[in-house]
Amino acid sequence: MQPVQSVAIIGAGNMGSGIAQKTAQEEFDVQMVDREAQWVERGQSIIADFLSEAVERRIFSPQQVEEIQSRITPVIGTENTAPDTDLVIEAVFEDFDIKTAVFNTLNEACGENTILASNTSSLSVNDLSAASGRPDRFVGLHFFYHPAKNRLVEVIPGNDTSAETIARTVQYCRGLGKVVILCKDRPGFVVNRFFVPWLNEACLLLQEGIASAAAIDAVAMKAFKIGMGPFALMNLTGPPIALHSTDYLAEQLETPRYVGAENLREMVEAGNQWDIGEDIDCSEEAANIIKVRLLGQVFAVAGQIIDEEICSLEDLDRGAKVGLRWAFGPFELANRLGITQAKEMAEDYCELADFPVPEIWMRDAPFDFNYVDLNISDGIATVTINRPEAMNALNETVVNQLGRVLDLANSDDSVRTIVLDGAGKAFVAGADVKFFVDKIRANSFPDIYEFTANGHAVQDKLESSSKTTIALTTGLALGGGLELALACDYRIGTRKTQFRFPETSIGIFPGLGGTQRPARICGIPAARWAVLAGNFMDAKSAADLGLVTHLVDIAEVDSTISSLDVTGKPGNKYPGAPANPESKVAIFAESFYSDSNLGTILSGNCPDGFDIEDRNISRQIKSLSRTAPIALLLASELIDIAGNFSLSQGLSKELENLEKIFSTDDALEGLSALIEGRKPTYLNS
Repeated sequence: MQPVQSVAIIGAGNMGSGIAQKTAQEEFDVQMVDREAQWVERGQSIIADFLSEAVERRIFSPQQVEEIQSRITPVIGTENTAPDTDLVIEAVFEDFDIKTAVFNTLNEACGENTILASNTSSLSVNDLSAASGRPDRFVGLHFFYHPAKNRLVEVIPGNDTSAETIARTVQYCRGLGKVVILCKDRPGFVVNRFFVPWLNEACLLLQEGIASAAAIDAVAMKAFKIGMGPFALMNLTGPPIALHSTDYLAEQLETPRYVGAENLREMVEAGNQWDIGEDIDCSEEAANIIKVRLLGQVFAVAGQIIDEEICSLEDLDRGAKVGLRWAFGPFELANRLGITQAKEMAEDYCELADFPVPEIWMRDAPFDFNYVDLNISDGIATVTINRPEAMNALNETVVNQLGRVLDLANSDDSVRTIVLDGAGKAFVAGADVKFFVDKIRANSFPDIYEFTANGHAVQDKLESSSKTTIALTTGLALGGGLELALACDYRIGTRKTQFRFPETSIGIFPGLGGTQRPARICGIPAARWAVLAGNFMDAKSAADLGLVTHLVDIAEVDSTISSLDVTGKPGNKYPGAPANPESKVAIFAESFYSDSNLGTILSGNCPDGFDIEDRNISRQIKSLSRTAPIALLLASELIDIAGNFSLSQGLSKELENLEKIFSTDDALEGLSALIEGRKPTYLNS
């Protein structure tokens, strides 16, 4: 499958320029297209303002901004879109006739392989697809504002959209670092289907005199664990958008309850915003009415979405958490509240709105969530850790589900190769740190040990597999995620690959094989460089050390998997030396982290023969000084064990030392500091 590399955005307004900016940031080639030069220039100005702010906040350097802007080519006139463009995203005004006219022009301008996409929040994708002239190469996209910041995108295939079109579009969206929800073409798609009526319900509560706007916002914020209530949100995005969206859903879904509230309609006609004020006081009875109505509405409509099979239960919650920044999705909220109470709220709202109770609420048991997907095709089992809202962090549920899925893949005689992948921007961004903090504070070390030992057992399903195992580390792999990847036979990386072991800087050591497998792959000095100082590894550094076994272009990932499927398991998985011993990183690790220098390094000093004024040397010393002393020493001792014991013995030693490290004050301090976003203060205790 040829991946998308060149992208054209039709419409240089706020949304179109945002999509163009994000696409260029992720190193795609971008055309920003509009009817007149003044609109293209305005789009460029919008992007320049955003990027200038990013420089001020030290998100990008001036050089990076220059590179981003250089990847955006201004184009005047849709008819001048390059014929060989891989993907064209129309982002013009939400009007069917206008969009159809754009697609008519694009059909003549673009080659037969170009995918056409419409960024729409409400129009029927199937209707647009029929009007596009190439329904098999057409797809709906719903970016959330601001597209350069909001991580969610809904991908909506039409009835005739080809599997290749879907796959290439999803791959492009993942390349943007987006969390992708693949959903059916139904009014409101996923997020707006439950969110827009939620806004209107708040207006109805105000109109009925239940409480003030400020009080309704306050109750909603507490009930949903969110930072802004419905009225503040409408003021932020614009009340006219709320009115248009809710009226559209009322018409399309034939649901009178969704018709815009009169107070919302009057305010939009007057051109005003909500006067929220600061009076958040209301009676307990009123607060309960607000809570029950708003929660019940979300529960009921979320149930409809699942009944209609628009998307998965997990993706619906994902949409709320990523797209709306809610702390919990509707079904997670239901579990936390209690299914009985949540079901009653849903039933009450269904009676109010005059529609049947969704089938999914005919239950008494809590909802279960699946975070690991398995797809088997032509002898290749792709195992995807699908928790992108948490960067695929490993928790008890994910590890247990991963183990079960690997058992299925390993026991399937038709499977030759297992490919381990992560949804979203990351492969796996480590373990769930909050789990460790909670268990330490509860004095429940046995739970930490059980979780880690189970992680070892799951890794062994990769390590000991008779199948060829491949980790698709084409994004971020940190800590436990990197350790999981190293248990595989091969690791495929691209220019977006990023590796790091951050453990010693957060008070612990890498306990899922991180002190054992790196040393066996690239040698003890290189393992010390990677683990002790937690050095960041870009794709080339990781490949030079051998932690990435195949560094390829994004377009070559699929063919590399096919090639390894034919090759089979490696002859020597653990060579014990860097893949490129002549590389700068290998040479430096070998000299600086040698046995003779180790004692000096661990004492916080610069070894003889090295200039502390040298930038690279000073960076190493500084990184080491920021680690927890006990964690640093234990990690060093465990790495040394890798040179004298078998892998299984070394892994056992990791487990034996878990209680020693997690019982330290420094472990709690480091892990807590990470959650709280502050620098830790280590006392070596």
